[in-house]
Amino acid sequence: MMFTDELQREAEPIINAIYHDAFIQGIIKGDISKDAIRHYLKADHLYLNEFAKIYSLLIAKLDDQADIRFLLEQIDFVVNGEVTAHYTMADYVGEDYTSIIAGGEWYPASDHYIKHIYYNAFKYDDASFTICAMAPCPYVYQQLALKIKENHDLTGNPLKDWVDFYAVNMDELMGHLNRWVNRFAETTTEQNKAILRRNFLESCVHERRFFAMSYHQETWDV
Repeated sequence: MMFTDELQREAEPIINAIYHDAFIQGIIKGDISKDAIRHYLKADHLYLNEFAKIYSLLIAKLDDQADIRFLLEQIDFVVNGEVTAHYTMADYVGEDYTSIIAGGEWYPASDHYIKHIYYNAFKYDDASFTICAMAPCPYVYQQLALKIKENHDLTGNPLKDWVDFYAVNMDELMGHLNRWVNRFAETTTEQNKAILRRNFLESCVHERRFFAMSYHQETWDV
């Protein structure tokens, strides 16, 4: 079993919990509150901007041109491609996407999540530590979307395109990230593998908290 297979197997209970949480169940039913979606879009817009910047930080840690080219492609996808899923949610809300995200801010759960990734980007020389903190973002979305499509007919659901986007657009990315991490895990120490494992699983928990943050419209209690 490859190292990333182990990580993904350990993450299954977390992903299953996210699937049964209120945000994803609201997506499945097509009746999630518009306030929750607004909150999500405001937070995720800022999060993805920083996600792209973290990819750029990793370029300096690499020598392989194919890896560098891949990261440049991912920066473009995060900035210009993933917004397609956001437009689907904005249409559901019935408001202009640009107007919705204009009021974005760092809420507690999203703030904690992005700092977890930045910490690894600045602390460790090898990019694999950061990748293990970043990979749950596309992986969790992919697995949720596939699980939804397997168990539900979304015909007529206004958020169907959001689910479809993540069901079909993450395969190449996850394949590259898995190969990257597995290559590093083959030669690194057990201590480093423990850090990689914790980074991955902590980010899965952060993903759950991000959705809950949006559903409950979490703000700073100050």
